[in-house]
Amino acid sequence: MPNFQQKWQLNCHFIAEQVTYFSKEIYMKSSIIRKLFLTTIIFAVFFTNAANLPTVSTDRPNLVREKLAKLETSFDGKIGIYAINTNNNEVIAYRDNEKFPVQSTLKMMGVAALLKQSESNPALLQENIHYTKKDLVYWHPVSGKYLNQGMTLEAMGEASVTYTDNPAMNLIMKRFGGPKFVTNFANSIGNKSFNIEHYEGELNSNPKDERDTATPKDMAISVQKIMLGNVLSEPNKKLLVTWMRNSVTSGKRIRAGTPPLWAVADKTGSGDYGVANDIGIAWAPGCKPVVLAIYTAQNKKDAKRREEILASATGIIFDEFAKHSSCFKELYE
Repeated sequence: MPNFQQKWQLNCHFIAEQVTYFSKEIYMKSSIIRKLFLTTIIFAVFFTNAANLPTVSTDRPNLVREKLAKLETSFDGKIGIYAINTNNNEVIAYRDNEKFPVQSTLKMMGVAALLKQSESNPALLQENIHYTKKDLVYWHPVSGKYLNQGMTLEAMGEASVTYTDNPAMNLIMKRFGGPKFVTNFANSIGNKSFNIEHYEGELNSNPKDERDTATPKDMAISVQKIMLGNVLSEPNKKLLVTWMRNSVTSGKRIRAGTPPLWAVADKTGSGDYGVANDIGIAWAPGCKPVVLAIYTAQNKKDAKRREEILASATGIIFDEFAKHSSCFKELYE
């Protein structure tokens, strides 16, 4: 087990790499950004302490709830939110204890479970899994290309999270005994509402059916434990964050609602009943991460997904957090 100095160095190295990549994207657009870039390494330790669970778990003032309620009335469905500002442990919650269909947000949990298994079996991720055309359920942008040679579990993990490849996630679950593998892992880290009974392609989307569901609160706290806490080793945590940062399905959800200077690592989920979900973390130079779990579901099976609802909800969350965190204020100026 790494000692404190080793863990601190790993965290600093990880954040330095992420900030370097992030800073290239924004390319020093202003004097404020240049100043932040030069001092970012000082704040690398922020990620080390961002895993502390919320000490206060209350709904934000009525004005925030009114904004979220108004947003909810703009479509025929409901919104579930749990957001944690790890700079001060403030929480914004809305329908946070109601169960929502998780759909492909389960892939974050499933891949984390795989990575956890690999910590007691270093050769596991390089194990090659062969499969057939029967395994290629809908949406196989990566697994469909490797039908003849198979894929390693590591490649399947990346395909599941970055490209939301359904056969890849299913094959990971089958390797470890089925959907219960993911549920057991989630339950083991304190997520008691998480319950997956089906494989990808067969997941329940009906918000009135409690199969394949979880609460936004439990999912957000799991994200915090997995991505910022000590559930995974530092190398595996870095790997998961990198894969989620590279997601190709996230552009119109949380990422569309964060301020320009924030990086995001997230996992989406979509299904019938207009289900559109997104979970993950967002961070910026000088600010500890914000943890987000936003779930939406509608009343009609053929309802169109409303990705802009998630973007708007994210904007409301960040606007409110900015009122109480000094590091946000400088980034908004």
